[in-house]
Amino acid sequence: MLKSEILDTFLRLLDEAKASGDPEPTAMNLATVDASGRVASRIVLLKGVDERGFRFHTNYQSDKGSQLEARAQVALCFHWKQLRNGVQVRVEGAARKLQEEESDAYFASRPRQSQIGAWASLQSQTLPDRDTFEQRVARYEQQFEGREVTRPPHWGGFVVEPDMLEFWYGAEFRLHERVRWDRHGQTWTSRMLYP
Repeated sequence: MLKSEILDTFLRLLDEAKASGDPEPTAMNLATVDASGRVASRIVLLKGVDERGFRFHTNYQSDKGSQLEARAQVALCFHWKQLRNGVQVRVEGAARKLQEEESDAYFASRPRQSQIGAWASLQSQTLPDRDTFEQRVARYEQQFEGREVTRPPHWGGFVVEPDMLEFWYGAEFRLHERVRWDRHGQTWTSRMLYP
């Protein structure tokens, strides 16, 4: 569970990022490791944060889904260049699947075309040509015509439960301020780091 002081600090920074005009303030880099130890990273969108951790959604059968299945340990990084002299938030911890009810609720809130896309995309698999994908989209549009699009069983959310979180505040001449929080069981401790 995130300490309230940590969560409050993150939420304040996220609100500042949203107010700054950042076009995608919820964008975060997600780094994963596959079964052979190869590291991969990509940008995903934060879809919620609370005392449990940081939530995002994906296709469980994608490369990232299979990497998360193989090794739950992940790293996240937010970078808000417009804030102050730049702010980063680094997070490390374990990614756990959300309960189906949470994934269902989020899926229901998505635009219909995004819901159709979750069915049509064989995420991370080879696509022979764009027309093949457009045909799959049309097939699922027809399948769900006139009714609600249900969540595919291969699609859902994860929550990253942090055991480390660092707030990095940029400063001139690279004299940055870094505050690191580490979790030991249910207790969080903080310390400053040299820039």
